Amino acid sequence: MVDVTLPSLGESVTEGIITQWFKKLGDAVARDEPLFEVSTDKVDSEMPSPAAGILTEILAEEGDTVQTGARVAVIDDGATAPSLPSTEPGEAAPVVVSAPAPSAPAPAAVPRVNDPENSVNGVVVSPVVRRILADGGVEPSTVRGSGAGGAITRRDAERAVMDGPTDELALPLSNGKRRMGQHMSVSAQSAPHGFVAIEADGAIFADLDGLGRVTRDGIAITDEMVVGLAAARALGEFEFLNATFAGDELIVHRSVNLGFVRVVENDEMLVPVVHAAAGLTLRALARRVGELGERVASHHLTTDDLMGGTFTVCGAPSEHALLSVPILIQPQVAVLSIGAVRKVPVVTSNAGTAVINVGRRFVLGLSFDHRVCEATAAAGYLERVAELLAGLDLESEH
Repeated sequence: MVDVTLPSLGESVTEGIITQWFKKLGDAVARDEPLFEVSTDKVDSEMPSPAAGILTEILAEEGDTVQTGARVAVIDDGATAPSLPSTEPGEAAPVVVSAPAPSAPAPAAVPRVNDPENSVNGVVVSPVVRRILADGGVEPSTVRGSGAGGAITRRDAERAVMDGPTDELALPLSNGKRRMGQHMSVSAQSAPHGFVAIEADGAIFADLDGLGRVTRDGIAITDEMVVGLAAARALGEFEFLNATFAGDELIVHRSVNLGFVRVVENDEMLVPVVHAAAGLTLRALARRVGELGERVASHHLTTDDLMGGTFTVCGAPSEHALLSVPILIQPQVAVLSIGAVRKVPVVTSNAGTAVINVGRRFVLGLSFDHRVCEATAAAGYLERVAELLAGLDLESEH
């Protein structure tokens, strides 16, 4: 027999929520085959089977919160697959805690959990039912289940989608939103936030348009990547901003690990990290950011992709957003925000005569921890970022 335990899921992560079992009791499973999915405040991950055999016990149900290192299942690595009663097509098989005797199979009870994300009134909602209701825009709490113990069946879900919602909804926060809110609340209460912003020349973006917004390797280049490159290089002169707090100590990092804010499903936020970003060319940074973006879209981010950030870049939330004031991502001490690049009238001097031309401008903002610096130093950093942007050699970086 082989115990399946919840492995370490990354720095500071001590527990996870079992969101889905890919195998049911009695199924054969191959070594390294995805066995179950676990959700943490950092990332959702598929956990591989540690051995080949038959899944004989499931000790943690969908929706259970499990500590790292805890047993969640047992695999008989010397058994062959028994036959189990089939379930209705499209319905998820109920999870039971241990295998019933072959001669007298026990009726499966509807699993009950405390986590509101995977249950309605304490009754687990299967992935198939959740998908049908989500696609139809129906909140599960408005549906009355006709299954055992009040469970919502596939037919209940289809009927609810056909009829449409009829009541006002009380929507619970998703696991990701709830934990993001907790982190941001702690940050706002524990760190004395400051903010400063400058208007920067965006002529570099016109130059980039003329050169082409793809690298010689065919990777797309965004405004955020260009600013991120200058931000990482400027931190070499403002090391106190490339730092994290550890208790009462400020740890100044030599490596710039640059986080990029990404909004995913349900308006939840992830911050994948480009490690050792200060020495990269624009071409290399674009490739690394592009690879992270692909893993965000395909839900294949690893815990390593999200850990170790020392400084964060927050791109413009929309093409019309001039300014944003982000909350610090603990234990970091600074977040750079980028406003939308605008075409505006710009006054220049030509042989002593003021001339109005069309130029590009955008706002650079910095949220910072007042324990580390004050507004003058923060503004100095932003001005250095703007200088580095203006002096970028796009031909060689491209």
